[in-house]
Amino acid sequence: MDTRHLLLLLLLASLTPHTCADLPGTWELIVRDAGICSMHTAVTRFNTVVLLDRTAIGPSSLPFPGPCTPSAGHDCTAHSAVLDLSTNRIRPLRILTNTWCSSGQFLPDGTLLQTGGDGDGLRKIRSFKPCPPNKQCDWTELTDVKLGDGRWYATNQVLPDGSVIIIGGRDARSLEFYPPKTGYPRSLPFLIEVEDRQTDNLYPYVHLLPDGHLFIFANNKSILYDYESDSVICQYPPLDGGPRNYPSAGSSAMLALDFRTNFSTAEILVCGGTDYGVFFRQDLEYPAHKSCGRMVVTDPDPCWEMEEMPFGRVMGDMVVLPTGDVLIINGAGSGSQGFGLGANPVLHPVLYRPDQPSGLRFMVLNPTSIPRMYHSTANLLPDGRVLVAGSNPHYFYKFGEGVKFPTELRIEAFSPEYLLPEKATVRPVVVEAPERVGYGEGFEVVVEVGLPVVERMEVNLASAPFATHSFLQGQRLLRLETAPAEEVDGGGKAVEGGGRYRIWCIAPPSAAVAPPGYYMAFVVNQGVPGVATWIQIV
Repeated sequence: MDTRHLLLLLLLASLTPHTCADLPGTWELIVRDAGICSMHTAVTRFNTVVLLDRTAIGPSSLPFPGPCTPSAGHDCTAHSAVLDLSTNRIRPLRILTNTWCSSGQFLPDGTLLQTGGDGDGLRKIRSFKPCPPNKQCDWTELTDVKLGDGRWYATNQVLPDGSVIIIGGRDARSLEFYPPKTGYPRSLPFLIEVEDRQTDNLYPYVHLLPDGHLFIFANNKSILYDYESDSVICQYPPLDGGPRNYPSAGSSAMLALDFRTNFSTAEILVCGGTDYGVFFRQDLEYPAHKSCGRMVVTDPDPCWEMEEMPFGRVMGDMVVLPTGDVLIINGAGSGSQGFGLGANPVLHPVLYRPDQPSGLRFMVLNPTSIPRMYHSTANLLPDGRVLVAGSNPHYFYKFGEGVKFPTELRIEAFSPEYLLPEKATVRPVVVEAPERVGYGEGFEVVVEVGLPVVERMEVNLASAPFATHSFLQGQRLLRLETAPAEEVDGGGKAVEGGGRYRIWCIAPPSAAVAPPGYYMAFVVNQGVPGVATWIQIV
């Protein structure tokens, strides 16, 4: 059979109707009532999850931890919480200022920096220093520093020196840094140029490239930006298919950075969105776009390669999995972002496989039964599952049988096909790994595997991004250079009857490739990742 016939058969197979039970992936409900709807979500190095809503949403069902005096700005219920993944229990947290449509990023020491919001939170900076589940860490509202410009719908990105750049926001066409730098905030003219009458430049897609520069995408345009010299190095070709940022509701991810290209090649994927004017017209039934653009932004002559998803989607989330595939999940088939402005929920996740031939990269997965509309999130977990939370397309919490897309307090986990029980015999279990590794250093990871290892295992580092409004701020995956696994004595302790293997790895070469901080280190064997161990890159 020649290649053309094989591709045709594969295409026909992908178009053949399937029952839900035939589709890859499984769903589980892990929290029936979180008490709050998580508009912003982040996974910490202690295998806990920070859930964060906004304060001006009305009372939640979580009690406020500690003393509280009711006021116009505070209802004395909790609007943030931490989820312990080992027990699926929720602990309420103290958040005082309004975090509505804010932004965040982890600092090199694992502290979650959280910035902006609305009202009394507009210029606020907060921090959450995570702790083991049996401790009582909480939010700190910083009093000695504040944002130079109010930031509502901004984007954060940690930089090679461990500082954080904060870009954009409603009525904030500028950028600044944390810790603050002299001379900032400073205007970013690109955000002014791409703004239209419905904005379409909010929550810009910001990716730190391996050369240390920033790829910034807003509306349908993008630039390569040197933040050190405050200069635009180049403008990329526009992406066809209408605006892609808030409120037109596309999503974006940077594909895995790979040692095989010396970490020098960066590809950006932007999918979904809708036409200009849908938000203005509040056209709930206007179909979302299926189109995706993929571009090697480090090429000397870059251009967008266009593809089509199986479904049109707005408000989707793009999660880079430990294998390098991209999970596209959540969202609606029509409308736009905004309260009550989306319809026709897209219940089927889609897997995007970057290494497959064009036309065969998308795979439809098993659907959820819970619509995840405006204000929903998705985050990769250390065990390889994807946590799905949130969805509240209403100004306040709204429940009841007659409510269309009621406020969603349930939290689910989606398990990709690589977590099937029958793959357990090739799933590596990490038994030894360093807690801290320097740039360019060699290090060893020891695993146990049920069946003999027949091909080179991967060691891939995944960051812990801050998920909100269809973009995972700071998301990146690094495929490290590894030597063939060497079988060693001592197997059968973590995996009954399994073999023990030592893998020699080389850490990322620079802070531009991997900004300092904590990463989930996944060992992947034949496309099957084990549970990650956290490694700090310094």
